[in-house]
Amino acid sequence: MATLPHVLVGGDKPLFNIGAVSRLTGLSMATLRAWERRYGFPQSKRTEGGHRLYSEQDILQLQWVKARIQEGMQTSQAIQALYHQTQLGHVSQPEPAPLLHRVSTAEPRPNLAMFADQLYEALVAHLEEEAAQVLANALAVASPEETILQVIAPVLDRIGSAWENGEIDIATEHLATNFLRQRLLMWMVSGPPPRLTPPIMLACAPQELHEGSLLVLGALLRRRRWPIAYLGQTVPMADLASLVRDLEPDLVVLVAMSEETAQALLDLPAYFPNLATEATPVVGYGGRFFVEYPEWRMRIAGEYLGDTFEEGVANIERLLFSRGKRSS
Repeated sequence: MATLPHVLVGGDKPLFNIGAVSRLTGLSMATLRAWERRYGFPQSKRTEGGHRLYSEQDILQLQWVKARIQEGMQTSQAIQALYHQTQLGHVSQPEPAPLLHRVSTAEPRPNLAMFADQLYEALVAHLEEEAAQVLANALAVASPEETILQVIAPVLDRIGSAWENGEIDIATEHLATNFLRQRLLMWMVSGPPPRLTPPIMLACAPQELHEGSLLVLGALLRRRRWPIAYLGQTVPMADLASLVRDLEPDLVVLVAMSEETAQALLDLPAYFPNLATEATPVVGYGGRFFVEYPEWRMRIAGEYLGDTFEEGVANIERLLFSRGKRSS
């Protein structure tokens, strides 16, 4: 059959192993292999070891075909229908599910805590291939959002604490952190196609080098189809304001993890004089320092985004939607 066009929305990077796809679609691994043999669908990629890898786009296509089969179509008919609908551009991306359904961590899964332990041990032992397999195993039983929140985020925090306490050296900390940083950045560029809105700009406060929480937030927002302009560490206020004028983002998010970097945010009104109005951009901020010293929230202009990642995502969406920035 003809090659399926890449019209269905979804990232096209091959990230998910067959176990993860089976869990996410409810299709058995045997069925996935059989469909590929018989119909050339989906067109999975292969690792160097010959294992199948699927993209988010593949998963969306599989879910669409499964839904048509449940409505009474034969498998071959459903796949042909997908081909026809994507040619016409009639297959669309559903809106993200409610936030609490997607990223709630009220009851962390015990097996995800186990994966977090395994990932930490592999990284501090400099076993990057083993660490990659741990993440693949986590994705086989959990969504990317759950994996980000319950595996990657806790390991990032644990690595930072281990370095501060002298349990690991700086080289190990850099190796482990950059391994996780690369994965989070990958999710930021390979998620579902973004909403048709100006980007959310993410930056660390001047002199702030700790970007782990900003990376996690960016990956979660991108999973919910928000476009991201990621600036990363230690962004001078003047340069940030200049880029804001060029890109005209709907929202700027700043992170400060210490008193020194939080002090730099006291100058926000000088660079963003419209903070007290309904004009864009909205400026939000967060970080560990504001969790530990909540009295500082009264000193910073802009919107405090919350103590947790879940609160941060929810408040960002509330701010954007309340100012009429709901996307198509």
